[in-house]
Amino acid sequence: MSQTLTATSAPSRKLTIATWSLQILLALVFLAAGGAKLAGVPMMVQVYDLIGVGQWFRIVTGLVEVAGAVALLIPGYAAFAALWLACTMVGAIIAHLVVLPTPVAPAAVLLALTGTLTWLRRDQVLSVLGRRR
Repeated sequence: MSQTLTATSAPSRKLTIATWSLQILLALVFLAAGGAKLAGVPMMVQVYDLIGVGQWFRIVTGLVEVAGAVALLIPGYAAFAALWLACTMVGAIIAHLVVLPTPVAPAAVLLALTGTLTWLRRDQVLSVLGRRR
């Protein structure tokens, strides 16, 4: 009986591959975005000039994104990294809606993807909270 429960509660191979693929995709996206901010790409400098909080915020955001990208690839930390990056995307959406004249869709898509990854890796969060299913 316990073998049946274990077999059905374990994620399928396809789901595991899909989840890791999503983690890698998001890591690449956030590494590129954070790296552009840290490198001072002129477009990023202009965006943060429009936001009006100062270039220090560009550096902090870049560090947050790069740290999140790296953490996505560390086993056991993906859910926390995805949640961290989802919060960052909420801030990006607010900036796009309130200040920036650019489309909100890319940030919204990244929010949806990081939210999905958080859900897929929810066991990591639950184990820390001591509530494993």
